[in-house]
Amino acid sequence: MQNHLKNELHNVLSGKSQIRFGTVIQSIASYLNDGEKASATIEIEKHFKKQETKRLEDFISENKLWIDIDLSQYISEGAEQKVYLKDTENVIKLNDAIYYCSWKDYFYNLLLHNYFFQDTAYNLIGFTKENDVLYAVVQQSYVSITANTDLNQVKEFLTLNGFENNRNNDYYNPELGIILEDLHDENVLTRNDVLYFIDTVFYLTETFWIE
Repeated sequence: MQNHLKNELHNVLSGKSQIRFGTVIQSIASYLNDGEKASATIEIEKHFKKQETKRLEDFISENKLWIDIDLSQYISEGAEQKVYLKDTENVIKLNDAIYYCSWKDYFYNLLLHNYFFQDTAYNLIGFTKENDVLYAVVQQSYVSITANTDLNQVKEFLTLNGFENNRNNDYYNPELGIILEDLHDENVLTRNDVLYFIDTVFYLTETFWIE
């Protein structure tokens, strides 16, 4: 079962299988896929991401993905993103991929989120720059909460789906080789007794890529 799921996820990340709002994200991830980093050292990673960002900006320009957005409806921000209200049903999030060593890993995160949590899928609508920083602009359904989230319920749900709680609000699926982090009660909301994962941080380990 887990091997079948891993194969499905491989197909999603490679663009062979379609998911909700996946087409543009898959195209960009595929475009960036030939820019692999050769070393894990911090300095080389920084240099790689700088080069990757330039390639990404070229892709954005060629495909007319630069957009202007209304920043007047500010809601909140964290280390990784800024959140704005678009309308009564959607929010806009600006993310600079600071949690990731590469933009490609960030786009893989979006694809994994959209696979596992379709009801809060990210719709990548374009890109913008602010103070010379590149941001991906995603749209997501607005979730109005009806109760505080019980983190024990989050743990129970993820455990049933093969994710082990390894520390605080972080999880790991050893069979898939997927890390899922930062699932505190502001990133998982509760509406009518249903959990909604609105902000996820997925990482892929080397195990994921082993057939």
